[in-house]
Amino acid sequence: MKISKLRISLNEKKLVDIEFEISSSLALVGQSGSGKSLTLKALLGMLPSGMTLELEHTSEYELKVGKSLSFVPQNPFTALSPLTKIKDQFFVDERKVKKLFSQVGLDEDLLQRFSPELSGGQLQRVIIAMALESQPKLLLLDEPTTALDPDTRVLILDLLKKLQKEFGFKILFVTHDMNSAQSLCEDICVIKEGIVIEKGNMYDILTNPKEKYTKTLIDASFANREFRK
Repeated sequence: MKISKLRISLNEKKLVDIEFEISSSLALVGQSGSGKSLTLKALLGMLPSGMTLELEHTSEYELKVGKSLSFVPQNPFTALSPLTKIKDQFFVDERKVKKLFSQVGLDEDLLQRFSPELSGGQLQRVIIAMALESQPKLLLLDEPTTALDPDTRVLILDLLKKLQKEFGFKILFVTHDMNSAQSLCEDICVIKEGIVIEKGNMYDILTNPKEKYTKTLIDASFANREFRK
């Protein structure tokens, strides 16, 4: 899937003007205010009022949430209704929900509980199961491990890799954390002030970054400049 133009403007001022291609899994990485979250909102059809979007893409599917697109948000603690049982927050039948729970490693007994009774890791697995119920072609991830402890973060990233192999969806992972990005994605786009300043294979960028901004992101994520090969 290729985005040949994604341009976001406000009062004729360009806020984001980028292009990228998702072969399998792509991390869109940048500091706060870089434009990565606006890019995600544009794909989700959730841009703030007043902003305009020019979008050109080439893919075998329509970019529409609930059909080809699904979304996993940053904070699992606020993503579900606390007053409704987990089982009643899905749109598919209970048999399929139980299968999804098994695929994300959850006990089906949790379906009878309310979200405040679940841990952060359990909640994020529920959200991932919900994202998969429409069998998406593209999964959009908005820093889905930020609110989790380090051990749970690793488990969720490993789960997403396993599910990608099982379901065959592509991934766009929006994050500021190079460590999480390299754990999940094959390719990377580094975004600064609304433009892509560096992109390519994840390992190549991590081992030989060209831009100072990219080096700063790497240093912030890898204290010892070490990462998995």
